[in-house]
Amino acid sequence: MTETAARPTLEAVAARAGVSRATVSRVVNGGDGVREPLVERVRRAVEELGYVPNQAARSLVTRRHDAIAVVIAEPETRVFADPFFALQLRGISKELTAHDSQLVLLLTEGRDDHVRVGRYLAGGHVDGALVFSLHLDDPLPGLIQGAGVPTVFGGRPDWSDGTPGPVYVDSDNRGGAREAVRHLVGLGRTRIAHIAGALDQTSAVDRLDGFRDVMGDADPELVVESDFTPAGGERAMRELLDRCPDLDAVFAANDLTASGALRVLRERGRRVPEDVAVIGFDDMLPVAEQTEPPLTTIRQDIEEMGRLMARLLLRRLDRGSARQAEEGAPDAVVLPTTLVRRASA
Repeated sequence: MTETAARPTLEAVAARAGVSRATVSRVVNGGDGVREPLVERVRRAVEELGYVPNQAARSLVTRRHDAIAVVIAEPETRVFADPFFALQLRGISKELTAHDSQLVLLLTEGRDDHVRVGRYLAGGHVDGALVFSLHLDDPLPGLIQGAGVPTVFGGRPDWSDGTPGPVYVDSDNRGGAREAVRHLVGLGRTRIAHIAGALDQTSAVDRLDGFRDVMGDADPELVVESDFTPAGGERAMRELLDRCPDLDAVFAANDLTASGALRVLRERGRRVPEDVAVIGFDDMLPVAEQTEPPLTTIRQDIEEMGRLMARLLLRRLDRGSARQAEEGAPDAVVLPTTLVRRASA
């Protein structure tokens, strides 16, 4: 049998550092009022003894769990198949790790999951929540508000349930869409189609609005709603070609949709970009650089969006609560987008 070494205690750290237990507790739990020489002695003793704070006891003192819920309002089959979510989670994880906080991933497959997520958040297991990929009829904002959990949203929220002052991080979806369509117009294309994303999400609505800003009098037959997936892009491209065989350009709502559209154009014998120019949105390198031909697209910094979401939330938690944020703190951050030219347009 192997004996397990006794876990170092606060008392042991205090004895090693030559200070009181209360002083060790303040240092370990991030409290103020301890002189820097004593702080250094406590930290040295913690390192020498290999002391690990008891999280449950620490939470009683700090009222913090050092855990953040990341709520993605999509089923797991979508989350794990779409590199967008991996990039956003990477940014969130990097920021939380740098602040010694844990990421708790919560997915929603259906309405029962919304209730489960709301109950979990209300149970006091986490300090705050990062929520993205919301749909317009999603009950999550109301459930989160009821839970009283500080929250930052990914993407511009759009609801009318009385939820006040949402804090969010987004990209300039409308401006990016305008730039994409202007680029196509600049190439001399006149029959420009748009494969929209799911229009119960604000990113898709904003990109459609950007398309219409430039092509205000476009044939309505040149717009088809899809769902941000390759299969959805294939279906929409077939429908567009059947409706408008003379189209000469396509702006797709994201890179995955564009990849599906490119496959159908190839099947139908349309050369890209000679016959039909194609532009996507996202600049997800595993997709955009691997299409045939490589995809011209609008770049948004997805990983940075995740990092900023986490940073905004952690700052608000450090101030005490979302409602105690200092005057002038941003409620919304909208990142710029840029056109990345490759061979498809």
